[in-house]
Amino acid sequence: MNFEAFLSPTDSSHSLLQRYQACKAMAKGYAESKKTDKSRLAHGRAFCAEVIEAYWEEVAQRHRTTMKVKPRPEGLPRLTEDVRRVAHSIGGLIAQFPVEDAGYLVGSIYTVTLPSELRSELGAFYTPPPLVARLLDLAEEAGFDFTYGRVIDPACGGGAFLAPVALRMVDRAKGASADWLLKSLGKRLRGIEIDPFAAWMTRVLLEAAIMPLCVKAKRRLADVVVVADALEPQDIGEFDLVIGNPPYGRISLPEPLRKRYARSLFGHANLYGLFTDLALRLTKSGGVVAYLTPTSFLGGQYFKALRTLLTQEAAPVAFDFVADRNGVFDNVLQETLLTTYLKKEKITPVTVSVLVPQGLNTARIEHIGKVKIDVSGAPWILPRNASDADFLQSLSKMSTRLSDLGYSVSTGPLVWNRHKDQLMHKATAKSLPLVWAESVTSQGFKYSAERRNHLPYVEVRERQQHLITNRSCVLVQRTTSKEQSRRLMAALLPQEFLNKHRGVVVENHLNMVTPQAGASLQVSPATVTALLNSEVVDRAFRCISGSVAVSAYELNAIPMPSFRDLRRIDLMVNNKAPADMIEREIALCYGVR
Repeated sequence: MNFEAFLSPTDSSHSLLQRYQACKAMAKGYAESKKTDKSRLAHGRAFCAEVIEAYWEEVAQRHRTTMKVKPRPEGLPRLTEDVRRVAHSIGGLIAQFPVEDAGYLVGSIYTVTLPSELRSELGAFYTPPPLVARLLDLAEEAGFDFTYGRVIDPACGGGAFLAPVALRMVDRAKGASADWLLKSLGKRLRGIEIDPFAAWMTRVLLEAAIMPLCVKAKRRLADVVVVADALEPQDIGEFDLVIGNPPYGRISLPEPLRKRYARSLFGHANLYGLFTDLALRLTKSGGVVAYLTPTSFLGGQYFKALRTLLTQEAAPVAFDFVADRNGVFDNVLQETLLTTYLKKEKITPVTVSVLVPQGLNTARIEHIGKVKIDVSGAPWILPRNASDADFLQSLSKMSTRLSDLGYSVSTGPLVWNRHKDQLMHKATAKSLPLVWAESVTSQGFKYSAERRNHLPYVEVRERQQHLITNRSCVLVQRTTSKEQSRRLMAALLPQEFLNKHRGVVVENHLNMVTPQAGASLQVSPATVTALLNSEVVDRAFRCISGSVAVSAYELNAIPMPSFRDLRRIDLMVNNKAPADMIEREIALCYGVR
């Protein structure tokens, strides 16, 4: 294939987006051809610099200006002539898209050239245009005024947000002179970026987006981007809107930063949680926070402190769940969410919707309804579709939990890769069956150890008696995804199996729902299993869970039927009533007919 002809504007056999995807694949392949991460990073940046400069030249030519691109960062390697030509052709191709798309298109090429470890460290994932446009709409609906308000993106990446914000500010300033408006943008826009190269990208792409204004005013936009770690303390003032797609991923914090963000931490720190805490610090009273983040903060014990903080310092206004996550971000499997918060004291019902991306520049919004948010730090129970709105009304009236039934939830005690030398192919006098997550199936407990690295037995040594389980309990898989037909997969670990083998060892990809010692059980373990495997409880869990993890904390948060209803279900389970009859009875307890 003649690649330059393929990129040409005269090529009508492929869509712009198809040609762009081919470009991104070529950029990735070029970066991956480098033998070391250091070389890959340097050449990837050099390739993207050529793309950006070519894009600038194309935009400048379109607006008939000789305005020069800001100098690229120093120290980048020189590319061969053929690679430079391809990069320049890609820059020209990106210039054919709407100007507000450039930050995403260039940023996405940049991220695929990064070494995977650095990309994870930076948490760099660029935001598609329809999500940016929707988040700007939500910010405006929450009360932000694009005519006068000050805005900061504390992790501005390649300008995916700052450029569209600037364009919306320009659009709202009807009648203002170009010179006044350019000065206004210089005072009202701020970006912080830890990656110097990405900061340069933002500066260039932001100025390219408002180039007609610069040409008319005969002056450049002031530098509004600071190269810094936004999480470190700095005096940058307060803003009417804090917006962005903060980086994701766990991070080990130095003690000073852990103390600074202690109010929002429980256990390990996640970058986007820290940036949410930071947003609250940067927002004026009456201001708006508008973020795109994973949904994992909605549930789980690790985010309890953050949820409490969000309702203490602000009022959640709107949540948009992003559908079809695999088609939105490269290599991101987490469910994502657009959120807006208004920094005020009064908590009001939150508007919940689903955003369905439809191509590069459009999305469909499906409104679900309004719900009340728990202010205690407990998981936020939110509908995922319109039919869930009434369902949540029933859940809100159900106060019983697993702990009230005499059960506790814990994680399987064996972390297998810490005990590799104890795993065995055959049973011995000192070994016990090792129960893996694969033993929990839709047909119940079926002991199995056939997957890769799974051995059927483990030797239990002295002082490891705590690993042994010898009492029947309910096993629940700890990792499932929303795409699966069932998020909750539970099976009863039979007492007969335990007696036969003198106990078992359960590994940590399973939760154990165990009768509490000395507790008066309200229902049998078999009934708990039936509840967790029911369609209606699975539906309730999906309204609680925000991640692929099925945590003990979230299992404990699932509303359970009343004791009176449970006794009726327990009787049906113990008398071996048909499964569909039990399923219907459980559904009725949740108001589903």
